[in-house]
Amino acid sequence: MLTSQHTSPLTQLNAQAARALFKAGKLEPSELLEATLDRIDEVNGDRERGINAFTEVLAEEARAAARAADAAWAAARRSGIEPPALLGIPVATKEKHGLAGRSLEQGLASQRGVLAAAHHPVVERILAAGGIIHARTTSPEFSCATVTHSPAWGVTRNPWNLEASPGGSSGGAGAALAAGMATLATASDIAGSTRIPAGFTGTVGYKAPYGRIPGLPPLSADWYRGDGPMARTVADTALLAEVMSGVHPLDHGSVGVVGAGELLRPLDRIAEAQLSGSLKGRRVGLSMILGDYPIASSVRENTERVAALLEAAGATIVPVTLPWTTERITATTFAHFGHILGPAMAQLTAGTESEPAAYTRQFIADAARAAAGVSLPESMALDAQLQQELAVAMDGLDALLAPTQGIEMLDAAGDYLSGVRVLDADGELVQLGHYWEAHLTSPFNVANRCPVLAVPSGISSVGVPTSVQVVGHPWDEGMVFEIGAVIEQVVKMPEFPGL
Repeated sequence: MLTSQHTSPLTQLNAQAARALFKAGKLEPSELLEATLDRIDEVNGDRERGINAFTEVLAEEARAAARAADAAWAAARRSGIEPPALLGIPVATKEKHGLAGRSLEQGLASQRGVLAAAHHPVVERILAAGGIIHARTTSPEFSCATVTHSPAWGVTRNPWNLEASPGGSSGGAGAALAAGMATLATASDIAGSTRIPAGFTGTVGYKAPYGRIPGLPPLSADWYRGDGPMARTVADTALLAEVMSGVHPLDHGSVGVVGAGELLRPLDRIAEAQLSGSLKGRRVGLSMILGDYPIASSVRENTERVAALLEAAGATIVPVTLPWTTERITATTFAHFGHILGPAMAQLTAGTESEPAAYTRQFIADAARAAAGVSLPESMALDAQLQQELAVAMDGLDALLAPTQGIEMLDAAGDYLSGVRVLDADGELVQLGHYWEAHLTSPFNVANRCPVLAVPSGISSVGVPTSVQVVGHPWDEGMVFEIGAVIEQVVKMPEFPGL
């Protein structure tokens, strides 16, 4: 049997490799789980100085599930029957993805003591596929910031650089994956909350088209949002996406065959792309700034290097110009938030002695201000204009490539209430009015039928990973996984330095 001292440590195994070892009888789920729990004990630390990626660790429940998975794999080896997709794989779930009988507080003092009455749809699907939920991950209050800290759970830090944030809102998920404390993780994304932490932690995050992965009503009806997968590889991300996807009776906006079926099938595309290493005939647009986003020099250099590597793999790289500004995108997105998310947050945080965090109060106020004088139909028209401009820019292309983040790092405990200062590619300091403008993600929540995959592109000058987004045409999910698989193959990320 393998041990955590093996040349490929168990806690850095991807799900597909672990599954192959389970199938061959060379590794047991309980061994992988124990290595993962040991890794948590070794590196997670406390809320004051540690990575602090979890709201809770479910060690005993997970051990019981792992023993059952050991037996199930033994039976599968005897019978030759293929077991469920995630059987025995440790999965960390975001706290907002409710686990029946467990906390559903979302970091908010006003929700202290609230328990989930039932499993969230993605939790239900993971458990049905044999996944072992061993831990639940941190987020900022109500998942409304691009850093991950809250009075309830403290500060979550980036394993690559403990002074840095892993991003948000799914920061605990990204930190856990990067440090080897989970094999797979769940995330959510309403303005980049999956792709931003993937970008800062050297992991892979997927924003599926709206409706592909079911959510929990009533906010599942918000067409900017979506739950999704994170992992350390493109193929693992696709695997978890397949498990989570498809129509669910609770979410009337959900679509597709359960388990994705014919509509997704990214694993086949990934295998073909990795086998050939070729993107011959693919036309990939390159937009470095999506209009006028300031981009740090290391982010620009790494993005340009990815484009050059894709060109060497046979793709035609086509420069793309978009008529967008950060100011306009912020006005568009916050008008939307002011009609849906902001009022929902205000309702949940009202009437308690403990005030929400400053960034939560600011988000509610900014959203209300942006929506003042902009009706919901007018807000929808702003969305439609951005969507149309993206469609025009992508006409004749197979996908669009852009940086995930424009900034090299955010401070782990930073509030950024006065915006954020960004070094642009010329080394000039630029003051952005809102910290969301340091990330190039929210336009694709406006265009939320477009699949978007965030894949590592290198390391910045401060030792924090950088990332690119692969944006597909509406519902063309296989394409982003195909291109993402080639990026993963040609971009040689440095080995995780450990802690």
